[in-house]
Amino acid sequence: MSAPISNVRPDPDKVLVDIVDYVLDYQIDSALALETARHCLIDTLGCGLEALTYPACTKLLGPIVPGTIVANGAKVPGTSFQLDPIQAAFNIGAMIRWLDFNDTWLAAEWGHPSDNLGGILATADWLSRTAIAAGKAPLAMKDVLIAMIKAHEIQGCIALENSFNKVGLDHVLLVKLASTAVVGQLIGLTRDELINAVSQALVDGQALRTYRHAPNTGSRKSWAAGDATSRAVRLALISKTGEMGYPSVLTAKTWGFYDVLFKGNEFKFQRQYASYVMENVLFKISFPAEFHAQTAVEAAMTLQAQLVAHGKRVEDIRNVTIRTHEAAIRIIDKKGPLNNPADRDHCIQYMIAVPLIFGRLTAADYEDSVAQDARIDVLRAKMVCVEDAQFTKDYHDPEKRSIANALTVEFNDGSQFDEVVVEYPIGHKRRREDGIPLLVEKFKTNLARRFPVKQQLAILDVSLDQARLEAMPVNEYVDLYVI
Repeated sequence: MSAPISNVRPDPDKVLVDIVDYVLDYQIDSALALETARHCLIDTLGCGLEALTYPACTKLLGPIVPGTIVANGAKVPGTSFQLDPIQAAFNIGAMIRWLDFNDTWLAAEWGHPSDNLGGILATADWLSRTAIAAGKAPLAMKDVLIAMIKAHEIQGCIALENSFNKVGLDHVLLVKLASTAVVGQLIGLTRDELINAVSQALVDGQALRTYRHAPNTGSRKSWAAGDATSRAVRLALISKTGEMGYPSVLTAKTWGFYDVLFKGNEFKFQRQYASYVMENVLFKISFPAEFHAQTAVEAAMTLQAQLVAHGKRVEDIRNVTIRTHEAAIRIIDKKGPLNNPADRDHCIQYMIAVPLIFGRLTAADYEDSVAQDARIDVLRAKMVCVEDAQFTKDYHDPEKRSIANALTVEFNDGSQFDEVVVEYPIGHKRRREDGIPLLVEKFKTNLARRFPVKQQLAILDVSLDQARLEAMPVNEYVDLYVI
């Protein structure tokens, strides 16, 4: 006969307490983190603006009930929508993730910490407009930057040592968790209420990775983060009412997260929460490619220039060897038919073939109009991925955090080009000096997709000035992006 389970309500799990104490008490004093957060902000919003050129994205945007306008609601950049903060968070989150072009964090778990901006910006804008209507002061953009830093830190530090993909769960779980914590702080939850809110995020149903992998790869992967960050806003608002939480959501025997979803393992931590993740985050600057392939695409662009210089054609290629790291093989080494853009932007062979053939890789290159070029699949079939143990080791090394790929092209006549190795992509912290000017140019390009010149210049004027941006009321900054 088994012993009865105690019904004494336990103290909150330490993981919950550590997240909440960090969000409420830690002071962000890193100038590097704040500057990087500003760059992250403009890059992320720019990615959303580019996504607005794709009907597959825009069909999901707007209010749930057409025509609804929320007084003092949050505005969605690049549109005329003014929505409740939950739906606004979904809109912003879906936009910024749609083209797989926003920032990335790679560790035991992968993800895109700027996905949290959906909930952060929507909530901060709504709070600011509501405050002004009541004769109170709005939040400043520095509050948004600090919330971004803390959301990055929570998502990234948990990801360092804990692989959710290995148990079949999607990394947007961490978006929901991090967004709940920082949004809860923004709306003024007490410590106990915030612990309750974070517990709700973990007791929630968690997304499967089904939509990221063959044979089910599909467009949900482009709005899953929007769903997660909007759910976070909902859970924070529920907790604001005094709704109870679940203190041992992780550790409860049989029914807790660890036993149900994590094979009985507890979360491991490499470091305490500070500002490490924002300072070291990876920007996707040159190519809208799954990040494990960024260096492979760079190498392919180099090889394409050599093909041209030596009068070679892609038809002359016998095979391409891709020396890579384990994570790339697990996620994006893909054979067989590719059914849609979501399939193609997670196939390393496709992301190498396009630049070898065309000398470019843009978001439009994942569309059917380009993918139907028969040369792409012919070239894909000539490629093989081989894991390099040192690449994998360096990928996990916290002092290196490389994402290395190396390509060797062999031709039908037996000749070959020297192997091209790229260890750190242009968006890596080690290449910030080269990368940030290109990031700003990417932002300018994306602004031009949506706004007239005068509006572009007004956005740039404040966005490139750290002090002015930090001091600007959130609602005034968001208003700059309204159509």
